[in-house]
Amino acid sequence: MSTIHVDLHCHTRYSFDSSMPPEVLVDRCVRRGIGALAVTEHNNIDGALAVRKIAPFKVIIAEEIKTNQGEIIGLFLNETVPRGLTPQETVARIKSQGGLAAVPHPFDRFRSGSRLKERALELVAGDIDIMEAFNCRTTLLRDSERAEAFGRAHGHVLGVGSDSHTPYEIGGGYVEMEDFDLRSPQEFLAKLREGTIVAQRANPLVHVPTRVVKSIRQLGRLLQRR
Repeated sequence: MSTIHVDLHCHTRYSFDSSMPPEVLVDRCVRRGIGALAVTEHNNIDGALAVRKIAPFKVIIAEEIKTNQGEIIGLFLNETVPRGLTPQETVARIKSQGGLAAVPHPFDRFRSGSRLKERALELVAGDIDIMEAFNCRTTLLRDSERAEAFGRAHGHVLGVGSDSHTPYEIGGGYVEMEDFDLRSPQEFLAKLREGTIVAQRANPLVHVPTRVVKSIRQLGRLLQRR
């Protein structure tokens, strides 16, 4: 069985904090040897659907969902999961579609506004499929180590995401694993469990363009309301 490189977390211009066109994402993935990609836009699956139309590799329809206690990723989705639900309701919505639930950057101390709160994480730990043991945008290694330890303690499958918002981040993190059938999330999960994480931390300056894009879009919305 052939192996592929799989990135479980990335964004395009369909997220409020990225300006990367889907075409650029696809081109960069091809150049960096990414064989499968979960496109995890904030609170929508539109970007994943757009990427799937043009990608020559496998695309997992996914979403980074803002619950009322922080973010949870849904993988192998058919429709958008609404934001603002409880973590328990969000996981239930993901599972009702036959999808997999993952927790991104759970202990990143610099993302207190987006990471899943620890009490909420404990409450849904038994229903989580994948723990993002390494996020390339997590600045401190000990925060990643804590995520890995938590995942192992709770029997989660460990994953990695580049969390790319710019082309330069793509390829910075992936799981090397056996190829899988997109129609079978459970097969994917089993093969992911046996995969090997390959990743490096991104330069902290990658957060700068993200904040700039976010600020410009926020300003645009304010001007439209006037």
